[in-house]
Amino acid sequence: VEYRFIQEAMEQGIEPPVQAPLTDAARALQFVRSKAGQWQIDKRRVAAAGGSAGACTSLWLAFHDDLADPTSDDPVARESTRLVGAAVVGAQTTLDPKQMKEWTPNSRYGGHAFGFMPGVDKRDTQFDRFLAGRETILPWINEYSPYALVSADDPPVWLFYRSPPALGQAEKDPTHTANFGVKLKERLTAAGVPCELVYPGATDGKHASLPEAVIGLLTPTAASAN
Repeated sequence: VEYRFIQEAMEQGIEPPVQAPLTDAARALQFVRSKAGQWQIDKRRVAAAGGSAGACTSLWLAFHDDLADPTSDDPVARESTRLVGAAVVGAQTTLDPKQMKEWTPNSRYGGHAFGFMPGVDKRDTQFDRFLAGRETILPWINEYSPYALVSADDPPVWLFYRSPPALGQAEKDPTHTANFGVKLKERLTAAGVPCELVYPGATDGKHASLPEAVIGLLTPTAASAN
């Protein structure tokens, strides 16, 4: 199972380019569920996990409405894309350049997802063009940014970052800053969705590692009993 990269999506004329890898991931999830009987898995208990771009993809799947088409002639397309949870590392929780800039002033990531490629002017001016063009692509942002999709019926998530947050300050690694996690946790908490945010110095984490978090999501009864 593979997914298309942004460059491949652009070559195929897909707009926005980020649509390709995200919907490919959704299709992969449906494919796995379609093989539940053959592979002897419980398709009611499927979680997503990943790092960086894989983390953003996992959150998009977790928050997006079900993409199943129950009337399709394609048995794979009839399968659900909903998850029991997501456990992610270094996630970009928003693809909105305005939010990125407010949370982390030296943000420079995300423009490529919507076709703003660096070319010869590198990522800094790429992000400037991304931010300047925000209003024209806002419908795309609202469809593909995990933060924008949060609703009360979403499953629990576990977020891990390697450094503590520093909201409103320039970060050494603005692409994987815990600022992303802090702001998503605020939104999820307001929506009543469980969220565990782990980083050095955090005090409310129940699961120290991604494998532990995934097991907890897949076996919530056992996890709560321990």
